[in-house]
Amino acid sequence: EKDVISMTKRLVRYIFTAMAMLLLLSGCTDDRNSAAYMAKPVIYLYPEKTTDVAVALDYAGKLTCTYPAYGEGWNVTANPDGALVNHADGRTYSYLFWEGEDDAEYDMSKGFVVKGGDTAAFLQEKLSALGLTPKEYNEFIVYWLPRMQDNPYNLITFQTDAYTERAKLQVTPEPDSVLRVFMAYRPLEQPIKIEEPILENFERRGFAVIEWGGTEVK
Repeated sequence: EKDVISMTKRLVRYIFTAMAMLLLLSGCTDDRNSAAYMAKPVIYLYPEKTTDVAVALDYAGKLTCTYPAYGEGWNVTANPDGALVNHADGRTYSYLFWEGEDDAEYDMSKGFVVKGGDTAAFLQEKLSALGLTPKEYNEFIVYWLPRMQDNPYNLITFQTDAYTERAKLQVTPEPDSVLRVFMAYRPLEQPIKIEEPILENFERRGFAVIEWGGTEVK
C-alpha cells in the first residue's frame, strides 16, 4: 500500500511538472502580477465569403502568448461562420488569441460600479449593447467571470484609444467594419460614485472583424 501511495505521489508531481513545462514552452504562463496585463484578446474574422486573410499586430508591449503561434503575423483562410484555417499548421481555429504585458495607463474616470454577484448579468447587457453576439459575449464572460464575481464590487470600464493606440491591428484585405471591445476593471471593497459613460452601438457591415479582451488594473 505504501508503494502505491508513493507511486501516486510521484505521478501527480510528474503531471504537474509536465503541465508547467508545456505552459513555459508555449509562452502561456499565467503571470498576473503586471499592472497592465492584456489578458486574452481574441480576434474573430467574419468575411462575406471564404477569404485568405493576413492579420498583423503592432503592439507596444511584450507578447506573452499567442494561439495559434503568431510568428511574423497570422495568415488564415477565414470562413463566413468565423472558422479559421491557419496556413502555418493547417488546423482550424475559432479565433486568433494573444496576450501581452505593457505599461499602459487606462482612463478609469468613467465607468460602472457593479456588485461582484451581478457581474454576469451586467456583462451580458453591456456587451450585447456594444455589439457582441451571444456566442462572443458568452466566451468573454466564461473567461472573466471567475476573476470578478467574488469581488465585493468592480469598477468596470470599456477602453477605446488607450487600448487601440497600443495594440494596432492591421487586417488584409481591409475589413468593412471593426469592433474592438477592451474592458479594464478594478476590484473595489466599497462602491464609489462615478460618472457612467454612454456606450455606442456597433453595426456589422460586410467583412467584420471583432475583438474582445481585458485587464485587471491593480
